[in-house]
Amino acid sequence: MGIGSDVMEGLGLSDPVVRIGVTGLSRAGKTVFITSLVANMLERGRMQSLRAAADGRLKAVWLQPQPDDTIPRFDFERHLATLTGPEPRWPDGTRHVSQLRLSLRLQGGGLFAGLRGARTLHLDIVDYPGEWLLDLRLMERDFAQWSAEVLDRVAGRPGADRFLAALSELSSDTPLSEPLAQQLADIYTAHLNAAREAGWSDCTPGRFLIPGELAGSPALTFAPLPPALQQGKLGREFRRRFDAYKARVVRPFFRDHFARIDRQVVLVDVLGAIHQGPRAVEDMRRAMADILAAFRPGRAGWLAQILGTQRVERILFAATKADHLHQVQHNRLTAILSSMLREARDRADFQGARTEAMAIAALRATTEDMIAHGDEELPAVRGRLLDGRQAAFYAGELPADPSLLLHPARQGADGWLDSDYAIMNFAPAPLTTRPGDGPPHIRLDRAAEFLIGDRL
Repeated sequence: MGIGSDVMEGLGLSDPVVRIGVTGLSRAGKTVFITSLVANMLERGRMQSLRAAADGRLKAVWLQPQPDDTIPRFDFERHLATLTGPEPRWPDGTRHVSQLRLSLRLQGGGLFAGLRGARTLHLDIVDYPGEWLLDLRLMERDFAQWSAEVLDRVAGRPGADRFLAALSELSSDTPLSEPLAQQLADIYTAHLNAAREAGWSDCTPGRFLIPGELAGSPALTFAPLPPALQQGKLGREFRRRFDAYKARVVRPFFRDHFARIDRQVVLVDVLGAIHQGPRAVEDMRRAMADILAAFRPGRAGWLAQILGTQRVERILFAATKADHLHQVQHNRLTAILSSMLREARDRADFQGARTEAMAIAALRATTEDMIAHGDEELPAVRGRLLDGRQAAFYAGELPADPSLLLHPARQGADGWLDSDYAIMNFAPAPLTTRPGDGPPHIRLDRAAEFLIGDRL
């Protein structure tokens, strides 16, 4: 009888494995992050902040066969070709769980490096939709609590008026019918899709957006209801389906995929939320607080019960698209993200787990420039737009004090008082790289150092 790989690893009879979960809130660029990270680990000329690469201890990196037979392989080669081909474009977003294994050959450091010999470390990178991550918050809420939270903040979001109008036509005596349940679920799902496209973060349930094989099933055929509608047959059935969704969809996903994660990356499009306005920023802050609380090691509750002794040792929150800003504003972007996380960090007892906030661009699509504006010059970026035209862009000046953004967001302001923040959709730039260099990036090497540097 053979010995399982987990047992082998536990006995020290096989090479160690670090499992990195990568997810992102709406439109944050997970596929680009993983593709560029792998490409830059294979060709490490741009990874000088990864100390093991800079000092020569990291001798070789290569791709291994997919370690889990039941999980699709992350299609690295196709995504890299899409990003770096003659007519580069952004790859399609994540629609399911996938995985990739990198193997690293390392030479020991210090006085006895020659005696220790080389060792191998495997990195298993697990990619999954950020929409599913947000379902963390559902597990500790019942149907009434979730409905109240959704309906309290839904007004003003794209597609919300149609959904609220549909609810207004119902009463506690409304009979249960499958066509009505499907209609409400469809209208609510359309609202979630529109909100996600507009940059809102908290769009639950996540499987409504990426249903896969569950499309049309009762577990995905419900919607939030006000208290007056929860007492009738429709409300009771929606409550049952909400509970079934948690038990049969959310819980198995976290049990099967989170139990083996050591490090977690959460990618965040902070600039997109700022452009959308104060309510989107507050929505993102709440979503990140829930994520951080759920990952807290040693935390009593449903996730700890599923995972047992939690192993998530480091969590990186990365504000993506830093290449949309001139470098003079990168520290301000990082400070804003750090402030959005601060409340959850201060509230949580991490028991040794480390968290970090960082502004990055996994694939740099712009160059820096100065553009004239009246009597002054503004620090801008220049790049290729999706239609092929070249353009210089200034997003607006982020405040040095993050509270100037976060305070009006917490107060529910409708817009920014003194500033306007824009975003531009740049296309990947055609690349000409030197041998040994991966794709250009901003701080991807620092992100890698935080995630795995201690294991190298």
